[in-house]
Amino acid sequence: MSDRSNRTRRRAVLSCATLLAPLTVGLTACGGDDADPLSSAPYDASDVVAVNAGDDSRTVDPDKPLDITASGGEDTLTDVLATDAAGRVLPGELSADGRRWRSTAPLAAGVRYTVQISTENEDGAPGRRTTHFETKPSDKRLKVTLGPDSGTYGVGQPLTAELSHRVKNPREREIVERALRVDSKPRVEGAWHWVDSKELHYRPREYWPAHASITLRSALQGLKVRDGLYGGPSKPVKMRTGDRVEAIADGSSLVMRVKKNGKTVQSVPITTGKAGYRTRNGIKVVLGKESFVRMTSASIGSSDFYDLPVYWATRLTWSGEYAHAAPWSVGSQGVSNTSHGCTGMSTGAARTFFNSIRQGDIVTHVNTDGEKMPTFGNGFGDWNMPWKEWREGSALQKGKREGSNPADAARLRPQV
Repeated sequence: MSDRSNRTRRRAVLSCATLLAPLTVGLTACGGDDADPLSSAPYDASDVVAVNAGDDSRTVDPDKPLDITASGGEDTLTDVLATDAAGRVLPGELSADGRRWRSTAPLAAGVRYTVQISTENEDGAPGRRTTHFETKPSDKRLKVTLGPDSGTYGVGQPLTAELSHRVKNPREREIVERALRVDSKPRVEGAWHWVDSKELHYRPREYWPAHASITLRSALQGLKVRDGLYGGPSKPVKMRTGDRVEAIADGSSLVMRVKKNGKTVQSVPITTGKAGYRTRNGIKVVLGKESFVRMTSASIGSSDFYDLPVYWATRLTWSGEYAHAAPWSVGSQGVSNTSHGCTGMSTGAARTFFNSIRQGDIVTHVNTDGEKMPTFGNGFGDWNMPWKEWREGSALQKGKREGSNPADAARLRPQV
């Protein structure tokens, strides 16, 4: 087979953290090479990648597929990740020659997408382009998508509300927020926080109690939000929490301790991100679990090539941080940090951790020398924001501080 054929075939491999559909992948930052990184920053691929959705300057018809092409020279696509504000991934397929990626499921209406595109030029150098676009709302109703899906989660799982239209006016935000009802048994102190004009997150002051019952619903349907915009329908969420399971991974001692209801049930040697790829410090909420993931260097633009089958992978960020089995680095676990950002451990330890943890459980990284886990935008870092600051993001709390009078509050209360 020719070098060109080999390169084309390699570009078509599903890079780093393959999800449910072909090439709907995250930017995974993991690997087990002990060599010092020699990579340079990816080149700007804006001029060699065409996106039919354009950018923020216009809204897009959600009935049309997202189409991305390599439009110049020898550049090809290696990786595409399109997600909306709730972290939902848009499935898609890459052509055999690596020149085109096309979505294989309808786009959501009235949401904002972030598209991260990785490319490779004829010399094998990695490129990157990130773009954003919004899809048109389906009508003039303010629809609310509540999350997560009903089910059982860990005690760190935030609640989310995604709006189909932007809401910026403070009084309009009060109307929306007051209509989002959270009931829990046992009762807890909690608050909504406006992430932006179309997304809210709800969390208690502390983690949810173990074995709690939580119901989230919207009373917004039919309520006037502003002239020409009325509340639309939404599907309620019924959530339960399991045991309180939390892991603390120490990048200095290189030990991860897992606690269940306050009792340590697992203590294992680990390795975290090496220089240039330091693991983020802070609290992370488990986003999901994958028993098998293929991880490659293409997604992070690393020159120290790797292409690894990875087992028992627990996902912590959308950009590709995992806790997973790393049999290639067993000699470094508990000794030194050698990964590209993930938390590596032995296969047996990773399997035990994988089987004991669920979506919504807590993993906290300390002493990694990495940047702080962001509160929003790369998974759920909600717990890294102090409670006082969290409450500052509530339209209702702002209204109280500004002295809203009782008559105004009564007028804004939803009629249900």
